[in-house]
Amino acid sequence: MNPINEKCKSLQNNFLPLRKMYPKSYNKDNTSPYTKTRVILMNGTEFESQWFMHQFARHCDEPEILQALAVVRRQEQQQQKRISCLKPINESILETTIAYEQLAVDLTATLARNEKDENNIKALNFALLEDFDHLYRYANLLKMDKGIDADVLVGKFTEIMPGRPTIAEHRYPSDDLKPHMVAEKADLYTKLVASTITAAEQQTMNYYMNIAQWYKNDLGRKLYAEIAMIEEAHVTQYESLKDPNMTWLEQWVMHEYCECWLYYSAMQDESNESIKKIWTEHYKMEVSHLKAAVKLLKKYENKTFEQVCGNGEFPKLLKLGGNKDYIRRVLGSTITLTADELDYRDIVKIPNDHRYFNYQKYMSGDPERNPSHLVIEKAIKKWGKDYRYQDGDHPVKELRDRKKDNVKIARTK
Repeated sequence: MNPINEKCKSLQNNFLPLRKMYPKSYNKDNTSPYTKTRVILMNGTEFESQWFMHQFARHCDEPEILQALAVVRRQEQQQQKRISCLKPINESILETTIAYEQLAVDLTATLARNEKDENNIKALNFALLEDFDHLYRYANLLKMDKGIDADVLVGKFTEIMPGRPTIAEHRYPSDDLKPHMVAEKADLYTKLVASTITAAEQQTMNYYMNIAQWYKNDLGRKLYAEIAMIEEAHVTQYESLKDPNMTWLEQWVMHEYCECWLYYSAMQDESNESIKKIWTEHYKMEVSHLKAAVKLLKKYENKTFEQVCGNGEFPKLLKLGGNKDYIRRVLGSTITLTADELDYRDIVKIPNDHRYFNYQKYMSGDPERNPSHLVIEKAIKKWGKDYRYQDGDHPVKELRDRKKDNVKIARTK
């Protein structure tokens, strides 16, 4: 499938009337967890796209390009609002959060499993273990505050147990930067991976940044604030993988192509028929957006669609699903890694005066008072052990004890 060859409406005929911007929400009790995660992913993809176009407009002085950006951006806004309203009113902040973290875990693992670029794979696997731990922390808060078992929400497709402890994830910011790809040489799938995961993590970061103030108790508010800081670190890491030397117009074409790929993937994978119709309609809209961007790229830079997207044929489509065995392997082999400049190193191999340890002392102070630790300590005090859903023993021996939260692994020597 090549979206550039698809027929589509003219750009001016792509607007959504208000009545179509408020669709019927999914039923939180019987909807597939991967429908919920697709809703979050496509919401984040639209948010990333329209904010990219706002930034483009602030760095552009060509009226024709500005006019096209304004039209497409408004349509992307409409798509985002429509998708956002698929979330039902009766789904709580924490229930939605579990879907966010399941998306982070299974999207990251799925992309890594199909990626060939080693730089992207290392970045994905590194952050995977951190989002996996976030799922565990939020699941314990959900059980305490709402009496809900998160394994029901994730459909038992994703295990819930400690990853690299959140307390160990506070690193000096510049160490989150990683080498960027060279777009002209990079595989199309590699470019799609960087674009997709950046948008997804940015959506998670934004959600936590804005939702913390609405949580109903102090511990929950503090946990959202702490994990939002880690999500910002993940956005820093992932966006650094993208080639900053691409022109604004090249980046716009890549944004639109990525949206086409994601919507087409969602169409093929969706089990909810009413939502599938939305993915299909949005895909057709994105084809129109892509063609508009390609036309401007040719006019103003004399570059072709193929120079950005190769032959344009979609690479392997994104299919969300469980990744238990893969995650267990990554846990068992990379749990003690930390970020060190442009690479990753085992915590025991970095020098004692490394900025990681100084930043840890400043940020965490007394680890026993960190919100991510206190959530587990409170759960253990209440039930005698933490809440987990796992198919077997934890692959990391140091993280098998359910009566004590480990604050040393991946953090101290």
